[in-house]
Amino acid sequence: MQLQFKRRFSMAHRLRFDANSKCLTPHGHNEFVVVSLQARDAGAMRWGNANYAASFADLKRHWHRFVDDSLDHAFQLGHDDPMIGYFRQHEPDLLPRLLVIEGDPTTEAVSAALYMKLNAILAAHLPDFECVRFEIEETPTNSVVLGPADIAACPIRLGEWCHRADMSLNDLLSPEAWDHLT
Repeated sequence: MQLQFKRRFSMAHRLRFDANSKCLTPHGHNEFVVVSLQARDAGAMRWGNANYAASFADLKRHWHRFVDDSLDHAFQLGHDDPMIGYFRQHEPDLLPRLLVIEGDPTTEAVSAALYMKLNAILAAHLPDFECVRFEIEETPTNSVVLGPADIAACPIRLGEWCHRADMSLNDLLSPEAWDHLT
């Protein structure tokens, strides 16, 4: 049995490595992230009493907090985007609003980074559950769907922040700095 949650968030990004793309110009999308969780132990389902392995409220609390408080309205940039220098110099208070990954912040790469972040959150707060399907709908006609094998095959480390169960979106700030922002 899989339990599925959907959450909407707004974002902005720009993609710099496809010279023919409209995405060279910073722009935004309203996206949906859909996650499917499953108990690691099929016997975790408590039939006859509670009739669930865990409540929906408990299962989605930490993930939805991350989506709502960190991810929503973040600006997604590649780690070497010159705009990061602008924010460092002119608007350092906005550094926590930058989602930064290795390479272009395509929906594919951001989906992998966020799936890794969800795995870190699950490991810290709900270790009896795993994500078996992760989807981001970028537009009504474009989605990226990932499973555990896709994350295991990811050839690059998109950022250390992806592997921490905190509210971080980048490695521009120290992990301790993120603790003070939440």
